[in-house]
Amino acid sequence: MPQTTSYALIMLAAGVGIPVLAALNAALGVRLGSPALAAAILFCVALLGAAGVTLATGGQDALGRVASAPSHLFLAGILVAFYVLSITYIAPHFGIGNAVFFVLLGQLISAAAIDHFGLFGARVSPLTLTRAAGIGLMAAGVFLTQKIG
Repeated sequence: MPQTTSYALIMLAAGVGIPVLAALNAALGVRLGSPALAAAILFCVALLGAAGVTLATGGQDALGRVASAPSHLFLAGILVAFYVLSITYIAPHFGIGNAVFFVLLGQLISAAAIDHFGLFGARVSPLTLTRAAGIGLMAAGVFLTQKIG
């Protein structure tokens, strides 16, 4: 299987996991009566999983390089916490589908800007009329789901 196909399949699986994560953690937050606690538990489980993969793949050798990484790169942790906390709190009230649709729209807009300007070391991929139209089509789809759903 070509490497690009493997990448696409892995990312497709990750995409499938986002609404599942949202539904599971939202349900845990409702059951516990605390979306924040549900998010904290999710992060503890995620830490154990990531630590296990780090140990299994020999990544612990990279620990020495953590101190030399630019501090702004660690803001990703704040962004993932914001996502998990917001989806855990909002999804039970707004619906998993609605929440994920808006997350997806935000991802498309942000990804287009990051690629267009090559932010954070990303490969530059200019925002073409076709890509912009695709984002517009997605926005129209979100609008329709809100009006019809």
